[in-house]
Amino acid sequence: MRDDYREHLAEFAHNLIVMCDSIKEMASHASRALLSADLTSAEDVLTSVEDVEELRVKCEQQAFQLLALESPVARDLRRVISGTYIVEDLSRMSALMVHIAKVARRRHPDCAVPESMVPYFSEMAKQCLDITATLHDVLVSYDPELALQLARDDDAIDDLHHHIFVLTTQREWPYTTTNAVDVTLLSRYYERYSDHAVQIGARVIYLATGMRPEEYVGGKDERDREATFIRHFDEIQQRYGGTF
Repeated sequence: MRDDYREHLAEFAHNLIVMCDSIKEMASHASRALLSADLTSAEDVLTSVEDVEELRVKCEQQAFQLLALESPVARDLRRVISGTYIVEDLSRMSALMVHIAKVARRRHPDCAVPESMVPYFSEMAKQCLDITATLHDVLVSYDPELALQLARDDDAIDDLHHHIFVLTTQREWPYTTTNAVDVTLLSRYYERYSDHAVQIGARVIYLATGMRPEEYVGGKDERDREATFIRHFDEIQQRYGGTF
C-alpha cells in the first residue's frame, strides 16, 4: 500500500517537472513570435496551452487524492501542499506567455517591439529561459541553495523592466502611444513570469527545510559564521600544537 503511495507522490513530482518543461518551450516560442514577428510560433503557444492546462488539472487531482486518501504528514505533507501552489504558479507563467503570443499575433506582420527596444526584450527573453532552466533543476533536486539563485537571477529582469518603463515615460519617446502600451505590458509579462519562478523557489525552500526563504538565509548566515569560527579555532590549535 505504501509502495503505491510513494509511486503516486513520485508521479505528482514528475508531472510538475513536465509542466515546467512545457512552459519553457512555450516561453521559447512566445519570444520567437514576439521578436521575429513569427505567426507560426505564436500559434504554437496558443495550441500548447491546452496541454499545460491538462497537466494542471491532472496535478491538482493527484494532490487532492493524496491528501484525501493517503493523509501525508511532515515532509510529505509539505510536498503536496507546496506542489498545489507550484501548479498555480506554473499555470500563471503559462498564461503570461500566452499574453505575449497574443500581442505578437495581433501586431503581425509588424513586430510588436520597436527596433531600438529589441535588444532589451531579447535579453529579458534569454533571462526568462535561463530562469526556467534553473527552475527545472530546482524541481528535480529540491536544492534550497539553487532555489535561492532564482531570486538573484530575477534581479536582472527587474532592472530591465524598470529601465524599459523609464524609457516609455520620457518626453523623448520616439514611438506611438500604442507602442508604449505594448512595450510596457510585454515587459510586465516577462517580469511577472520571473516573479512566479521566484515564488516557486520560495515554496521549494519551505518544502526542503520547513523555513521561509528569509529564515533559511538568516540561519545559513549563522551557520557560515559558526563554520568560520570553528575553522579559525582549528587553525590556531594546529599552529600552537593544541596548547594555549
